[in-house]
Amino acid sequence: MAFVPAMHAQQAAFEQAVVKYRAAKSATAAAVMVKHNKAMTKNKTYTGSLSMKDPDKVAIVVDGGKEQLVMNGNTFTMVQGGHKRVASAKTASQFAAFKAVLQSVLSGGKTNISAVRGVKIAQQGGNVVVTMVPDAAKHLMFTSFVLSLNKKTNALESITLNSKRGYTEYRFTNFRFGGAVNDKVFNP
Repeated sequence: MAFVPAMHAQQAAFEQAVVKYRAAKSATAAAVMVKHNKAMTKNKTYTGSLSMKDPDKVAIVVDGGKEQLVMNGNTFTMVQGGHKRVASAKTASQFAAFKAVLQSVLSGGKTNISAVRGVKIAQQGGNVVVTMVPDAAKHLMFTSFVLSLNKKTNALESITLNSKRGYTEYRFTNFRFGGAVNDKVFNP
């Protein structure tokens, strides 16, 4: 039964890493997106911004809006090279855990994500790393999602979307809590 205390310890570490979100209700950062495709020799890199707003809005907009990852409630919109795809956390199981984790981050850890199916929390150095692996199913767009949070500053440092063909990683700098967020970014 050592698993249960370890699970609680990991959840506690996660809650410590997101505590500033409880009072802030919003956050912004500069974003760098790195796209790696196993078939290509060179990664593609784009710059842009991250906007987060409690309770369930996250927008990463790069390359002048040609590349976007937006969560607005249960709706996930991904724009790649100007082509838009929309999925729902209600019907697409791979996004259900992603939404649960992002909502818990935005609420300052009010939700116990260690109980969410497919979610693993680990501590790596000064970071808390949350890995979400969706249930195996046909035609999954992503094989896993990985979030890295700085335990000391509470900043979201990165989000990685892994697929069979490679990965897309978003790295964040100049993370700031609070302040106004342009709500237009949540409606691509």
